[in-house]
Amino acid sequence: MIKSMTGFGKAKAQCGDYLIALEIKSLNGKALDASIKLPVRYRELELEIRNIFSEKLTRGKIDCIATIEKTNAEVALGIDTQAFVSLYKSLYSLAMSVGADTTNLLTYVLNQPEVKGGEQTELDDKEKAAFLDLAHKAAEQLDQYRVCEGAILEKDFEKRINLIGELLKEVEKYETGRCERIKDRLIARLKEIESIKADDNRLEQEMIYYIEKLDITEEKVRLRQHLDYFLQCLSKEECQGKKLGFIAQEMGREINTLGSKANDADIQVLVVKMKDELEKIKEQVANIL
Repeated sequence: MIKSMTGFGKAKAQCGDYLIALEIKSLNGKALDASIKLPVRYRELELEIRNIFSEKLTRGKIDCIATIEKTNAEVALGIDTQAFVSLYKSLYSLAMSVGADTTNLLTYVLNQPEVKGGEQTELDDKEKAAFLDLAHKAAEQLDQYRVCEGAILEKDFEKRINLIGELLKEVEKYETGRCERIKDRLIARLKEIESIKADDNRLEQEMIYYIEKLDITEEKVRLRQHLDYFLQCLSKEECQGKKLGFIAQEMGREINTLGSKANDADIQVLVVKMKDELEKIKEQVANIL
């Protein structure tokens, strides 16, 4: 089972006087790169949230945004209504008794610490746990999204790997004719140099070297092995992105060598088709966890 590095997760919950929402989205990346934007109220939890993402998401460029909405009217205003009314009445009564100006009394009362205490300055354990639980839920939702995306990519990989395998089988159809043409060219060249004195041992060595240079048996065998191993890795549980990328590189080397050794127009056409499919695989492998 493979996972995409692209995903999205969201969770929200009511905690006391606050409605908390947390969204996460991820894109492909070589390592875990998390950008976490939290309201001032929850910034002390950033390290714990990073640890949650590190454990659950492993790799990718992560963007996390948390929002907080105050649902209690008094808390939303950021004041203690009872303290405000009590203080305002007391000061107003005192001002009236001495004939003092009350123009700025409202502003003065609103700025007093005991009145501004409607907004809790420290998180209690319950609210901390609720917020971290949201981070867990959002990360799990993103992980499930990655699994679904990975299943789609897995089918695409299987289709393209099997297509490369079919193209490799077609190479066999042209092997006999290719070998005959190589044989005819060698015989023709040998006839041309019949009159030239040459060291038989050296000539034999050169012939062997030339034949080995054109032999594509090893490339075909190794490419087939890489194709099979790629499919095996798709079904494994652990993260396979980097391994699949390495296998794709090895397949590219074998396909390139096969093309350069073949020295045959028909096989070159098949090689171009293999390269085209492999490039599509490489593009998608970059997005695998």
